[in-house]
Amino acid sequence: MSPTAVDFPDVLGLLSDAAVTKHLSRSIQSGQEIPPRAALSRAAVMLPENETRWSVGPVRALVDEAMKRFEDSRARADAWLAPRLHATLRMTRAEAADSRLWNYLAMLVAPDYVVWRHGTSGLTRAARFSGSHFLQAFARLWWAAELFRDGADYQPVTSAFAYQDVVNSVMRLDVIDHRPTAAAIIRIVERLASEQVKNASDQINALSRAVNTAGSTLIFDVLAPDEPADNDALRDWIADSEHVPEVPWDRLPDGPADGTVARDSVDALVSLFEVLLAEAPRRDRSKKANDDSAEVSTTAH
Repeated sequence: MSPTAVDFPDVLGLLSDAAVTKHLSRSIQSGQEIPPRAALSRAAVMLPENETRWSVGPVRALVDEAMKRFEDSRARADAWLAPRLHATLRMTRAEAADSRLWNYLAMLVAPDYVVWRHGTSGLTRAARFSGSHFLQAFARLWWAAELFRDGADYQPVTSAFAYQDVVNSVMRLDVIDHRPTAAAIIRIVERLASEQVKNASDQINALSRAVNTAGSTLIFDVLAPDEPADNDALRDWIADSEHVPEVPWDRLPDGPADGTVARDSVDALVSLFEVLLAEAPRRDRSKKANDDSAEVSTTAH
């Protein structure tokens, strides 16, 4: 399936999980066929044409550029694409929580990207087309950018993709919505990368389990208070999508200036999490061979 084979629409829409299930065949998952546009379009609900943020063109341009830039190392596309996708698709978390948007992107806008990025074993998992926010091909990128950015600064997002386990494991945690928690985990990931720690992926998974366990008994927002995000700034950033140029390709874009994470809170949790990591048992995953472990070629290496 090539980019030119995809006759994509002009505006994004919403496509139900049931519609994806009905039309997602093994031939589509393997890239031998493209999804049936006419049938899927009839099942979709279109978003407002008069809102620039829902235009397909800029998203499609990003996808094409990612596939061109990272053909030889496809997992590296995540760190480049995530912040730019987030800055292009400007929306609230409530809007992004609607899986129908990501279904539409995967089936009608860029099914070729889904197969290109995640079809490492010959057959792309159905969850990459329609699945949880930490699995679906586009949702995982947007939510990683949303959860790990520090206000307008997307640099921590690129660090999040130093190891695929940050997205595959850490993004599953209920406590990851707490911004100091997310920032503290990224701080530790950056240390592991800078020190070139062996079996860092095992350490990240151990940390994820330890933080999840601790979160059931400790109240992180008491140990590390976080100021509420500036919703007015977020709304202004979304409204600006009507007249801002497309995101830059060779430098990070600017996210919403809705407030940075309190450094004292992050420092407090880094100290705690380092102790948890030191005490956490490790699982040897060196012999594990699946889609996710095949994707551990990363920006840090």
